[in-house]
Amino acid sequence: MNNLVWFRNDLRVNDNHSLFQACQKKGKVIGVYFLDPRQFEMTRYGFKKTEKFRAKFLLETLRDLKNNLAAKNISLLIFHDFPENVLPKLVDEYQISTVFLQKEWTLEEVNVNNNINLKINGNGNFKNQTLRVEFVETYDQFLFHPDDIPYTGFSKIPEVFTEFRKKCEKESKIRPLVEISVQPEENLVETSNIIPSLEDLGLESFKVHKHSAFPFRGGETSALKRLNHYFFDTENLSQYKQTRNGLMGTDYSSKFSAWLANGSISARTIYWEVQNYEREICKNEDTYWLIFELIWRDYFKYISLKHGNKIFQLDGILGKKYDWKFNEKALRQWMNGNTREPFVNANMIELQQTGFMSNRGRQNVASYWAKEWEQDWRVAAAYFESMLIDYDVHSNYGNWIYNAGVGNDPRDRKFNIKRQAEMYDGDGKYQKLWLG
Repeated sequence: MNNLVWFRNDLRVNDNHSLFQACQKKGKVIGVYFLDPRQFEMTRYGFKKTEKFRAKFLLETLRDLKNNLAAKNISLLIFHDFPENVLPKLVDEYQISTVFLQKEWTLEEVNVNNNINLKINGNGNFKNQTLRVEFVETYDQFLFHPDDIPYTGFSKIPEVFTEFRKKCEKESKIRPLVEISVQPEENLVETSNIIPSLEDLGLESFKVHKHSAFPFRGGETSALKRLNHYFFDTENLSQYKQTRNGLMGTDYSSKFSAWLANGSISARTIYWEVQNYEREICKNEDTYWLIFELIWRDYFKYISLKHGNKIFQLDGILGKKYDWKFNEKALRQWMNGNTREPFVNANMIELQQTGFMSNRGRQNVASYWAKEWEQDWRVAAAYFESMLIDYDVHSNYGNWIYNAGVGNDPRDRKFNIKRQAEMYDGDGKYQKLWLG
């Protein structure tokens, strides 16, 4: 009997626990990835669920993953199809006894899991199947593993980030990395499937914008190269906190978010490299601040685990009632950078043309949409989901409920956009870049 690793947002060979566990078992190890057509459908708001920017980054990631797995003598099957249609057939064809996958808990992913489990284990109608297929799900997208945090159950996660951070920093340890060895050559299986193009996914091909702050390729190889560049080649990490609110160029921040989002690199890998950097180069508040941001990322995942689907609901995790509006014309103005605020417009045009926007920009355009215009924040969150190269369900919706006043911001702040533009783009260079 053989083992299947179902890759999702853990598209890496290094420090991948599903892959590691599969390689510990007897039998062959085969990888699979599904480009689920549902992820490329049109939403009710008139834009695709996944646009060309993240799709291109994903296809590059899959090419890299296929190559990196092949170097370990592991085959990767890639399908542009519903997992429910294909996975049961793979179980039958390759005599799979165990499926290893990263644990997900948001609604869409859980529904797919349930459908597949029912198809495979619910009726036992596969010709070679005599035993139930075991699904081994592993929490593998955290810095602090759920078993290691100082809370008995997710319901005990505090609603204020600082409380969570301080307790975890004091009482939790970051786990070591895991590595897999090269598998025997006979582990490889015949694969004829090819990676689809953007056109195959119903999207247009494009050239990366010359002013993009994120011109990087997808994949683990690029992620590790970027880490090495940002840490050891340039020593930019030593100024991270001071520069992270920048707006232009590739090096004002680490830019790790997109690789973290699809799991091309683990948060643990970054953490342990920060430790190396602090030993070899410099340890200061800036180097710590990158870990601080990784803990924020963890926190939004834990809030999602605690509150479930509330992070997608209009009243958020607080159940706060606001008089939200939704105006189609306002949405088009905001999306197309046609508001009364040039700073908002510049950020929205950058997003539209590159699939990326700075952290500072995101806070401002979200505040403008939700607090100035009082428009339904879920529509804007769905637009971010469509456009962002670095979309991550937990961070995206966690940040949107935070900025909309229905999440984890104890101060419920509203940005003074003009003041923000003066502080972060005092010479107007950023606005000129995108507004001409």
